[in-house]
Amino acid sequence: MDLSLLRTFLEVYRAGSLTGAAPHLGLSQPAVTAQIRTLEERLGRQLFQRTARGVVPTAVADELARQVAPHVDALVAITERRIGPGDPFARPVHLGGPAEFTAVRVLPALAEPVRRGLRLRVGVGLAEELLSGLAAGRFDLVVSAIRPRGRAITAVPLTDEEFVLVAAACWAERIDREHLAREPAAALRGVPLISYAEDLPIIRRYWRTVFGGRPSGQAAVVVPDLRGVLAAAAAGAGVTVLPRYLCEQQLASGELVALLQPEVPPINTLFLAARTGTADLPHIAAVRDHLLAQARSW
Repeated sequence: MDLSLLRTFLEVYRAGSLTGAAPHLGLSQPAVTAQIRTLEERLGRQLFQRTARGVVPTAVADELARQVAPHVDALVAITERRIGPGDPFARPVHLGGPAEFTAVRVLPALAEPVRRGLRLRVGVGLAEELLSGLAAGRFDLVVSAIRPRGRAITAVPLTDEEFVLVAAACWAERIDREHLAREPAAALRGVPLISYAEDLPIIRRYWRTVFGGRPSGQAAVVVPDLRGVLAAAAAGAGVTVLPRYLCEQQLASGELVALLQPEVPPINTLFLAARTGTADLPHIAAVRDHLLAQARSW
Protein backbone atom coordinates (compact mmCIF):
# COMPACT_ATOMS: atom_id res chain seq x y z
CA MET A 1 0.00 0.00 0.00
CA ASP A 2 1.29 3.47 -0.94
CA LEU A 3 2.17 5.39 2.26
CA SER A 4 1.22 8.72 0.66
CA LEU A 5 -2.32 7.45 0.10
CA LEU A 6 -2.64 6.43 3.74
CA ARG A 7 -1.28 9.78 4.94
CA THR A 8 -3.78 11.60 2.72
CA PHE A 9 -6.55 9.39 4.06
CA LEU A 10 -5.61 10.21 7.67
CA GLU A 11 -5.50 13.95 7.00
CA VAL A 12 -8.96 13.88 5.41
CA TYR A 13 -10.29 11.66 8.19
CA ARG A 14 -9.04 14.04 10.87
CA ALA A 15 -9.90 17.29 9.11
CA GLY A 16 -13.38 16.16 8.11
CA SER A 17 -13.01 17.65 4.65
CA LEU A 18 -10.95 17.30 1.49
CA THR A 19 -10.35 21.04 1.34
CA GLY A 20 -9.20 21.20 4.97
CA ALA A 21 -6.69 18.40 4.48
CA ALA A 22 -5.09 19.82 1.33
CA PRO A 23 -2.86 22.56 2.89
CA HIS A 24 -1.33 20.13 5.39
CA LEU A 25 -0.41 17.76 2.60
CA GLY A 26 0.93 20.40 0.22
CA LEU A 27 -1.61 19.27 -2.36
CA SER A 28 -4.50 20.83 -4.21
CA GLN A 29 -8.03 19.80 -3.34
CA PRO A 30 -8.46 17.91 -6.65
CA ALA A 31 -5.25 15.99 -5.97
CA VAL A 32 -6.54 15.00 -2.51
CA THR A 33 -9.83 13.88 -4.06
CA ALA A 34 -7.96 11.80 -6.64
CA GLN A 35 -5.85 10.09 -3.96
CA ILE A 36 -8.89 9.21 -1.88
CA ARG A 37 -10.60 7.75 -4.95
CA THR A 38 -7.49 5.73 -5.74
CA LEU A 39 -7.39 4.32 -2.21
CA GLU A 40 -11.09 3.47 -2.31
CA GLU A 41 -10.60 1.68 -5.63
CA ARG A 42 -7.67 -0.35 -4.26
CA LEU A 43 -9.61 -1.32 -1.15
CA GLY A 44 -12.85 -1.88 -3.02
CA ARG A 45 -14.72 -0.06 -0.25
CA GLN A 46 -16.14 3.44 0.24
CA LEU A 47 -14.25 5.44 2.86
CA PHE A 48 -16.19 8.70 2.96
CA GLN A 49 -19.67 9.98 2.26
CA ARG A 50 -19.60 13.43 0.66
CA THR A 51 -21.82 16.11 2.25
CA ALA A 52 -22.29 19.87 1.83
CA ARG A 53 -20.08 20.47 4.88
CA GLY A 54 -17.29 18.05 4.05
CA VAL A 55 -16.99 14.29 4.34
CA VAL A 56 -18.30 11.76 6.83
CA PRO A 57 -16.21 8.62 7.39
CA THR A 58 -17.80 5.21 6.90
CA ALA A 59 -17.34 2.35 9.34
CA VAL A 60 -14.59 1.07 7.02
CA ALA A 61 -12.76 4.40 7.37
CA ASP A 62 -13.08 4.30 11.17
CA GLU A 63 -11.49 0.85 11.27
CA LEU A 64 -8.75 1.76 8.78
CA ALA A 65 -7.85 4.89 10.76
CA ARG A 66 -7.63 2.88 13.97
CA GLN A 67 -5.27 0.40 12.33
CA VAL A 68 -2.93 2.70 10.42
CA ALA A 69 -2.81 5.96 12.41
CA PRO A 70 -0.09 4.98 14.94
CA HIS A 71 2.16 3.62 12.20
CA VAL A 72 1.71 6.49 9.73
CA ASP A 73 2.24 9.09 12.48
CA ALA A 74 5.42 7.32 13.60
CA LEU A 75 6.80 7.23 10.07
CA VAL A 76 6.04 10.93 9.57
CA ALA A 77 7.84 11.73 12.84
CA ILE A 78 10.89 9.74 11.69
CA THR A 79 10.90 11.64 8.40
CA GLU A 80 10.71 14.98 10.23
CA ARG A 81 13.69 14.10 12.42
CA ARG A 82 15.87 13.99 9.32
CA ILE A 83 15.40 17.75 8.90
CA GLY A 84 17.78 18.48 11.76
CA PRO A 85 19.52 15.45 13.23
CA GLY A 86 19.83 15.82 16.98
CA ASP A 87 18.33 19.32 16.92
CA PRO A 88 14.65 19.50 17.98
CA PHE A 89 14.68 23.24 17.34
CA ALA A 90 15.62 23.08 13.68
CA ARG A 91 12.14 24.40 12.88
CA PRO A 92 10.25 27.24 14.59
CA VAL A 93 7.24 26.46 16.76
CA HIS A 94 4.06 28.46 16.28
CA LEU A 95 2.22 28.69 19.59
CA GLY A 96 -1.20 30.19 20.38
CA GLY A 97 -2.85 30.93 23.71
CA PRO A 98 -4.90 33.36 25.79
CA ALA A 99 -3.03 36.66 26.07
CA GLU A 100 -2.82 36.84 29.86
CA PHE A 101 -1.87 33.23 30.56
CA THR A 102 0.63 33.23 27.71
CA ALA A 103 2.31 36.37 29.05
CA VAL A 104 2.39 35.34 32.71
CA ARG A 105 2.99 31.60 32.53
CA VAL A 106 3.87 30.27 29.08
CA LEU A 107 6.51 32.72 27.85
CA PRO A 108 8.57 32.70 31.08
CA ALA A 109 8.40 28.90 31.08
CA LEU A 110 9.85 28.75 27.55
CA ALA A 111 12.77 31.11 28.19
CA GLU A 112 15.16 28.21 28.78
CA PRO A 113 14.42 26.39 25.48
CA VAL A 114 14.70 29.73 23.67
CA ARG A 115 18.21 30.09 25.13
CA ARG A 116 18.94 26.63 23.70
CA GLY A 117 17.87 27.65 20.21
CA LEU A 118 14.08 27.45 20.09
CA ARG A 119 12.54 29.88 17.62
CA LEU A 120 9.09 30.74 18.95
CA ARG A 121 6.29 32.54 17.13
CA VAL A 122 3.34 33.43 19.36
CA GLY A 123 -0.25 34.40 18.66
CA VAL A 124 -2.96 35.24 21.19
CA GLY A 125 -6.73 35.22 21.07
CA LEU A 126 -9.91 33.49 22.23
CA ALA A 127 -10.07 29.70 22.43
CA GLU A 128 -12.38 29.18 19.46
CA GLU A 129 -10.27 31.18 17.03
CA LEU A 130 -7.03 29.64 18.31
CA LEU A 131 -8.36 26.11 17.84
CA SER A 132 -9.57 27.01 14.36
CA GLY A 133 -6.07 28.28 13.60
CA LEU A 134 -4.58 25.06 14.95
CA ALA A 135 -6.84 22.92 12.76
CA ALA A 136 -5.95 25.08 9.75
CA GLY A 137 -2.21 24.70 10.41
CA ARG A 138 -1.48 28.28 11.55
CA PHE A 139 -0.34 26.99 14.95
CA ASP A 140 1.64 23.95 16.05
CA LEU A 141 0.45 24.09 19.66
CA VAL A 142 -2.40 25.92 21.37
CA VAL A 143 -3.15 26.51 25.04
CA SER A 144 -6.94 26.34 25.13
CA ALA A 145 -9.39 27.35 27.84
CA ILE A 146 -11.91 24.87 26.41
CA ARG A 147 -11.53 21.16 25.71
CA PRO A 148 -11.11 20.63 21.94
CA ARG A 149 -13.55 18.30 20.23
CA GLY A 150 -13.24 16.17 17.11
CA ARG A 151 -10.62 13.94 15.53
CA ALA A 152 -8.46 16.71 14.07
CA ILE A 153 -7.06 17.89 17.43
CA THR A 154 -5.52 15.99 20.33
CA ALA A 155 -5.28 17.68 23.72
CA VAL A 156 -3.98 16.92 27.21
CA PRO A 157 -4.71 18.84 30.45
CA LEU A 158 -2.02 21.42 31.12
CA THR A 159 -3.04 23.07 34.40
CA ASP A 160 -6.04 24.30 36.39
CA GLU A 161 -6.65 28.00 36.97
CA GLU A 162 -8.41 28.87 40.21
CA PHE A 163 -10.77 31.86 40.28
CA VAL A 164 -10.76 34.35 43.17
CA LEU A 165 -13.29 37.05 44.10
CA VAL A 166 -11.16 40.16 44.71
CA ALA A 167 -11.34 43.88 45.40
CA ALA A 168 -9.04 46.63 46.59
CA ALA A 169 -8.84 47.20 50.33
CA CYS A 170 -11.07 50.29 50.08
CA TRP A 171 -13.93 48.12 48.80
CA ALA A 172 -13.20 45.25 51.16
CA GLU A 173 -13.60 47.64 54.08
CA ARG A 174 -16.98 48.90 52.80
CA ILE A 175 -18.55 45.46 52.37
CA ASP A 176 -20.15 43.95 55.49
CA ARG A 177 -18.08 40.77 55.94
CA GLU A 178 -20.67 39.06 58.18
CA HIS A 179 -23.37 39.77 55.60
CA LEU A 180 -20.96 38.57 52.91
CA ALA A 181 -20.45 35.28 54.76
CA ARG A 182 -24.21 34.72 55.27
CA GLU A 183 -25.62 36.05 52.00
CA PRO A 184 -22.73 36.79 49.65
CA ALA A 185 -24.80 37.57 46.57
CA ALA A 186 -26.99 40.00 48.53
CA ALA A 187 -23.98 41.64 50.21
CA LEU A 188 -22.41 42.34 46.81
CA ARG A 189 -25.57 43.68 45.21
CA GLY A 190 -24.93 47.22 44.03
CA VAL A 191 -21.13 46.93 44.19
CA PRO A 192 -19.53 47.89 40.82
CA LEU A 193 -18.40 44.85 38.84
CA ILE A 194 -15.38 44.80 36.54
CA SER A 195 -15.44 42.32 33.67
CA TYR A 196 -13.60 41.55 30.43
CA ALA A 197 -16.89 41.07 28.53
CA GLU A 198 -20.44 42.41 28.74
CA ASP A 199 -21.93 39.01 29.58
CA LEU A 200 -19.69 38.68 32.68
CA PRO A 201 -18.35 35.20 31.76
CA ILE A 202 -15.92 34.60 34.65
CA ILE A 203 -18.04 36.47 37.18
CA ARG A 204 -21.14 34.58 36.08
CA ARG A 205 -19.32 31.27 36.48
CA TYR A 206 -18.14 32.19 39.98
CA TRP A 207 -21.63 33.30 41.03
CA ARG A 208 -23.17 30.08 39.70
CA THR A 209 -20.59 27.82 41.35
CA VAL A 210 -20.24 29.55 44.73
CA PHE A 211 -23.55 31.41 45.14
CA GLY A 212 -25.85 29.14 43.14
CA GLY A 213 -27.25 31.99 41.06
CA ARG A 214 -26.50 34.72 38.55
CA PRO A 215 -25.01 38.18 39.22
CA SER A 216 -27.51 41.00 39.19
CA GLY A 217 -26.96 44.13 37.12
CA GLN A 218 -24.38 45.01 34.51
CA ALA A 219 -20.66 45.57 34.66
CA ALA A 220 -19.49 49.03 35.63
CA VAL A 221 -16.24 48.51 33.72
CA VAL A 222 -15.67 46.26 30.71
CA VAL A 223 -12.14 45.85 29.36
CA PRO A 224 -11.24 42.92 27.05
CA ASP A 225 -7.98 42.06 28.81
CA LEU A 226 -7.75 40.51 32.27
CA ARG A 227 -4.65 42.57 32.99
CA GLY A 228 -6.81 45.67 32.51
CA VAL A 229 -9.45 44.15 34.81
CA LEU A 230 -6.70 43.58 37.38
CA ALA A 231 -5.47 47.17 37.12
CA ALA A 232 -8.99 48.58 37.50
CA ALA A 233 -9.71 46.41 40.54
CA ALA A 234 -6.39 47.29 42.20
CA ALA A 235 -7.18 50.98 41.67
CA GLY A 236 -10.47 50.59 43.55
CA ALA A 237 -12.97 50.61 40.67
CA GLY A 238 -14.95 47.68 42.08
CA VAL A 239 -15.12 43.93 42.55
CA THR A 240 -14.11 41.26 40.06
CA VAL A 241 -13.16 37.61 39.66
CA LEU A 242 -9.65 36.79 38.44
CA PRO A 243 -7.47 33.71 37.97
CA ARG A 244 -5.24 33.40 41.02
CA TYR A 245 -2.06 33.13 38.91
CA LEU A 246 -2.73 36.62 37.55
CA CYS A 247 -3.31 38.40 40.87
CA GLU A 248 -1.21 36.40 43.34
CA GLN A 249 1.37 39.19 43.71
CA GLN A 250 -1.33 41.77 44.43
CA LEU A 251 -2.95 39.45 46.97
CA ALA A 252 0.40 38.88 48.69
CA SER A 253 1.13 42.62 48.88
CA GLY A 254 -2.37 43.56 50.09
CA GLU A 255 -3.09 45.60 46.98
CA LEU A 256 -6.03 43.25 46.45
CA VAL A 257 -8.06 41.32 49.02
CA ALA A 258 -9.73 37.94 48.49
CA LEU A 259 -13.30 38.57 49.66
CA LEU A 260 -14.22 34.90 50.09
CA GLN A 261 -12.40 31.60 50.62
CA PRO A 262 -14.85 28.93 49.41
CA GLU A 263 -14.11 25.34 50.39
CA VAL A 264 -14.17 24.34 46.73
CA PRO A 265 -13.05 27.32 44.63
CA PRO A 266 -14.16 27.45 40.98
CA ILE A 267 -11.49 26.22 38.59
CA ASN A 268 -11.05 25.94 34.85
CA THR A 269 -8.79 23.40 33.15
CA LEU A 270 -6.45 24.65 30.44
CA PHE A 271 -5.49 22.19 27.70
CA LEU A 272 -2.40 21.90 25.54
CA ALA A 273 -3.56 20.99 22.04
CA ALA A 274 -1.88 19.88 18.82
CA ARG A 275 -3.13 18.64 15.50
CA THR A 276 -3.60 14.90 15.71
CA GLY A 277 -0.50 13.10 14.48
CA THR A 278 1.87 16.06 15.01
CA ALA A 279 2.54 16.00 18.76
CA ASP A 280 5.52 13.65 18.36
CA LEU A 281 7.28 15.73 15.71
CA PRO A 282 10.61 16.72 17.28
CA HIS A 283 10.17 20.52 17.40
CA ILE A 284 6.58 20.27 18.68
CA ALA A 285 7.30 17.47 21.16
CA ALA A 286 10.21 19.40 22.70
CA VAL A 287 8.02 22.43 23.49
CA ARG A 288 5.01 20.33 24.49
CA ASP A 289 7.00 18.17 26.93
CA HIS A 290 8.76 21.21 28.41
CA LEU A 291 5.47 23.03 29.06
CA LEU A 292 3.89 19.95 30.64
CA ALA A 293 6.90 19.59 32.95
CA GLN A 294 6.88 23.27 33.91
CA ALA A 295 3.12 23.22 34.56
CA ARG A 296 3.57 20.82 37.48
CA SER A 297 4.79 23.76 39.56
CA TRP A 298 2.14 26.28 38.50
